[in-house]
Amino acid sequence: MNAIKKYFDKIRPNFEEGGKLHALRSVYEGFESFLFVPNATSTSGASIHDSIDSKRIMSFVVIALIPALLFGMYNVGYQNYLAAGKLATASFWSIFGFGFLAVLPKILVSYIVGLGIEFAWAQWKGEEIQEGYLVSGIIIPLIIPVTTPLWILALACAFAVIFCKEIFGGTGMNIFNVAVGARMFLFFSYPSKMTGDAVWVASHSIFGLGNTLTLPDALTTATPLAHVAQGTPLDASVCDMVTGFIPGCIGETSVIAIAIGAVILLWTGIASWKTMLSVFVGGSVMGVIFHATGASSIEWWEQLILGGFCFGAVFMATDPVTSARTETGKWIYGFIVGAMAIIVRVKNQGYPEGMMLAIFFGNMIAPLIDYCVVECNISKRAKRSKVSE
Repeated sequence: MNAIKKYFDKIRPNFEEGGKLHALRSVYEGFESFLFVPNATSTSGASIHDSIDSKRIMSFVVIALIPALLFGMYNVGYQNYLAAGKLATASFWSIFGFGFLAVLPKILVSYIVGLGIEFAWAQWKGEEIQEGYLVSGIIIPLIIPVTTPLWILALACAFAVIFCKEIFGGTGMNIFNVAVGARMFLFFSYPSKMTGDAVWVASHSIFGLGNTLTLPDALTTATPLAHVAQGTPLDASVCDMVTGFIPGCIGETSVIAIAIGAVILLWTGIASWKTMLSVFVGGSVMGVIFHATGASSIEWWEQLILGGFCFGAVFMATDPVTSARTETGKWIYGFIVGAMAIIVRVKNQGYPEGMMLAIFFGNMIAPLIDYCVVECNISKRAKRSKVSE
């Protein structure tokens, strides 16, 4: 790293004011801040010394996502070999290798398109390149089916970065979660690529790994939530639903892998436990109500472990930028997101998931929640001051 640092110091004058590459200064600073801790310090104003900066926050979130990513890769291969009837004879590495090769292009497209737009936008505006897309770039591939075409994924990434982030002012200024924006774009623009029975299993072999499936094999796989929406019994065991060996979006199936990520986020203080817990409380309350009234055929706890509920509650609803920021507001925001996710699932049979739509709605009203909480506190303090007088 010292050699790389010396090289960056050597070429720095080319990117400073008057240098021949001054127009690319933001690109240079982006790579330098990603690799090293910036040595610039403030010379005026109030400053808070803290070991956590945006780069470290993003790094911790990416680390927390790794268990879900790795298991998602394995499950992609698992579902392919299971559909082909060759699971018993397949080795761990052939299953994982196929899933790795199937998922890797989606991660690359997500980062290339998203970061490319961020770099271009920073150059155009003459601003620093932010690290915000490091997390969005890995979340977006994890919340889509494995069969999503790469060109559609590229469109979704471009739409999300431009219209859910940059037009609001960039990292820290957006009111909508970027990954949620990408998922919403995909669902409403290309619904046939996001839902149905034919999108959950990769059907073509890759470099000799995996199996090329015929149409009947690929069309007989439905997610557990799809079975619920269609009124058919669940065909997955509780063990499979918790471990994640079920059809679904790449990174959303394993409760165990997501729980590991949740522990990392809570232990490092990156995510708010109040927001995370209240999402599950809201989902549980609505799950109990719907099951008790006969509106839902599955138990309340099954609502929580199926689909993208756990993934959304842990990695997306807790986004510190787009969620409520007041302590009381976090409880309200999380409860609304969890409750609305179950309401959408049960009451809208054409949209069996519901979590992403709930988070999108929660992002929309989060500023209003914080405003109401602050105004309520101001009113209470004003009343206390009058009483003391």
